[in-house]
Parts: sequence; C-alpha cells; structure tokens
Amino acid sequence: MPDFLGLILWPIKWAIELILVAFHSMWTFFGLDPDAGVTWVLSIVGLVIVVRAALIPIFVRQIKSQRRMLEVAPQLKKIQDKYKGKKDQFSREAMSRETMELYKKTGTNPLSSCLPLLLQMPIFFGLFSVLNDASVHDRAGVGALSQELADSFANAVFLGAPLNSTFIEAWNNGGQPWQTMVVASVMIVLMTASQFITQLQIVSKNMSPETKASPMFRQQRILLYLLPLVFAVSGVAFPLGVMFYWLVSNFWTMGQQFLVIRNMPTPGSEAARAREARLAKKGKLVVEEKHENDVAEPKKPTTTQRQQPMGKARAKKQGGK
Repeated sequence: MPDFLGLILWPIKWAIELILVAFHSMWTFFGLDPDAGVTWVLSIVGLVIVVRAALIPIFVRQIKSQRRMLEVAPQLKKIQDKYKGKKDQFSREAMSRETMELYKKTGTNPLSSCLPLLLQMPIFFGLFSVLNDASVHDRAGVGALSQELADSFANAVFLGAPLNSTFIEAWNNGGQPWQTMVVASVMIVLMTASQFITQLQIVSKNMSPETKASPMFRQQRILLYLLPLVFAVSGVAFPLGVMFYWLVSNFWTMGQQFLVIRNMPTPGSEAARAREARLAKKGKLVVEEKHENDVAEPKKPTTTQRQQPMGKARAKKQGGK
C-alpha cells in the first residue's frame, strides 16, 4: 500500500519540488541568501500561489455544487418530514425515489461537492510529504529538490526559529528555542482565526433563510467551531515549514471565499441582497417598482353580438343557400 501511494504521489511531488526550487532560485537571483529562512518562506508563498491558482476552477465548481445542495436542502427536509417515523420498505423506497427525482430535477448531486475535495487530497499529501521530508527528515526529493537544497531548507531559520522545529519539541526541550514557541503560537492563532472567519462568512452571509432553517445549517454551525479547533490542536505537532504553507493557504482561502461571496452569492442570502444594493447604487441593476399610477386597468370584456339559436329547419334553409 505505501508503495502504491508513493507511486501516485511521485508526479505530484516532482511538480511541487520544481515549483519550490524555481521560486528559491528566483529569490536567490534577486540577491537573497539561499540558506536564509526568509528565502525559503517566500518560496513556500510562491508555491501556495501557483498551486491554489491552478485549483481555482475546482474551487469554483465545488462552490457551485455546495450552493445547489444548500438551495435544495429545504425541499429535502420536506421529503424527510413526509416519511418521518415510517420504517416500512415501501416508505423507504418512496423517500429514496422522491429524493433522487429532486436531485435529477434540480441538477444536483450530493457527491459532486465532495469530488473537488477528493481531487485536492493527493496534492495536499504531496505538499506535506515534500515539505516534511525536507524540513524534518533532511531528505532529498524525487526531482529538483537535491540533497544540498534539502539541507539548506532543514537548517534554515526564520525569526530565530528553525523551519524544521515544532512547538511540541520546543515545549519538551524546556521552551528552547523560545523563538519556535513564539512563532508557532502566532501562526496557530492566525490559522485558527482565518479558518473561523472563512466559515463565518459562509454561515452568516451566504445562506438563505430557508437554508438556515434546515439541518444542513446546524452542520455548518458545528464546522464553524470544529475546524478551527482542529488547527489549534494539530498545529503544535507540525514543523514550521509545513505550517507556513498551511497559513498562507488559509489566507488564500479566506480571500477567495470573500470574493466568491461578494460576486457570486447564494440567492436570497444577506450577501445577495448586499450585492443587489451595490449594483443598484451604481445604476447597474434595474429594480422594477410598481406605483399606483402604473397599475394596469383591467381589460373590459369585448362585446360581441349574441348569436341567436337556430332551429333545424332554419339551419337547413341557410345551408341550402
């Protein structure tokens, strides 16, 4: 199994190393010290920009899929309430059939929102493997990251904190180096805050009233507090080199989410009303308003001459003319 996973990650790690080393060479060309921590941190920032920019189409597709699922959530709840408490085979089949018909009618698929995330997982595993191997294990990569560059990365220091050190290691060493604990603590706080703000944007601004009344909203509220907690707990065990990628990626996600909610809000949400107000203020949105004088008068029925009924003899006489 590990060999199979390594075979899958090999081309991803090769591309990641190429991007990382390319940025490192660029910053070195501009005069930065090749062994300095700031040079490697800026290289990680460049890696984040390239990788996340390449994932924008997948992200947009995921947002659209999630939005469609949120929009049909109230209708799904109605179907569930309809068969609530009914456990017979006929009711379960009917509920499943109506649910599938709703998905088909609205063009939604509960698995489609998960597919982009599944496509991103190998990339994230590859990123973690490259940065972790270089900064912690001091190992050469599979491509452009030579042993010399891996040594440089492993021994790099940023603001007095080695990129290969972790908060928990510094804690176990009696708080030494103290710079590691300070830098790691600040990064954990920023990572937790950025994740919380990203989820808060969705929950508070980008959900319609119908969605907020559905069970899916409760799930989003749980994630609002659960995901930041995951960052706070797991961050103490990650090396600073990996945490820098994680932090910059979080900032990218927060900014990207802000732009999506601002320009592509969920219909009926607070963000959608705010966007309509902005467009109306700029004169780019025509709001149709009905005034008292604009009410159309009811159409008067047209008068037509009433046709007198004819007897059979008269009809026969007219037909013979």
